[in-house]
Amino acid sequence: MKIIITGGAGFIGAHSGRLLLGRGHEVHAVDDLSHGKREAVPQGATLHVLDVRSPELLKLTAELRPEAVLHLAAQMDVRKSVADPAEDASINVLGTINALEAARRCGAKRFVFASSGGAVYGEQEQFPCSESHPRRPASPYGTSKLCGEEYLLLWSRLHGLSTLALRYANVYGPGQDPLGEAGVVAIFCGKLLKGETATINGDGLQTRDYVYVEDVAMANVLGLEGQVSGALNVGTGRETNVVEIARGLSQALGLSQPPKHGPAAPGEQRRSVVDPSAIGKALGWHPTVQLADGLARTARWFAR
Repeated sequence: MKIIITGGAGFIGAHSGRLLLGRGHEVHAVDDLSHGKREAVPQGATLHVLDVRSPELLKLTAELRPEAVLHLAAQMDVRKSVADPAEDASINVLGTINALEAARRCGAKRFVFASSGGAVYGEQEQFPCSESHPRRPASPYGTSKLCGEEYLLLWSRLHGLSTLALRYANVYGPGQDPLGEAGVVAIFCGKLLKGETATINGDGLQTRDYVYVEDVAMANVLGLEGQVSGALNVGTGRETNVVEIARGLSQALGLSQPPKHGPAAPGEQRRSVVDPSAIGKALGWHPTVQLADGLARTARWFAR
């Protein structure tokens, strides 16, 4: 199958492309390289440098005629979305519409979209939460991802495009940038290896569902190869607090310097964890990498 990955030079995109190539698919990575890295694109994939909002995307898909699109390109920083909601919507909403329309016009049969479990659900009422949990985003970023999901459903109704939204939990692993939009695992690894002290926001007891990037890549692959529609959570169903993450990374790196605690981040969710049972039933996907192993692999990659 010929597949276009928007954001294909990014963290999740590179892992997904590598796995798709290993399964015999033809992979084309679309990335403007504003955050993605040319060297991250796996050998065997073709890189096309362009913005997901550009009309050039429609020309490219018309030439390539892909059978499926994995749409990962996004503005991912919650703080940036609050500071500049128009730019967030431009990339995450208009970019998604452009990718959907490109897929429709070229005759693609499948479209898989990277959504966000934590950001779409907002403050949770159930732990872990299923896909039926109320969706109450607490940021423009979460709202833009929810909007993207609705556009997928609309394109399915209007045009018959087979679509699936995958609501990722907190993705971590080798290849994640420790700067900018990075998650706490990459940030802590970057600081600890520089001999700096990791800073925990508040008491550090806020929890997240940490899912390893290679498991997420497999969810993407199964989503592309299947025909399940709607939205599915991609996570472990287990909560881990930030203090435990800092301790696990210190142990993996053989360091003993304790983290320091800074002010709590305004508006930060206290608990976030998703129930992955539906994707297990629908696609046969289950997380395979335990947190301790995933942190060790990530630490080794950063320390290489």
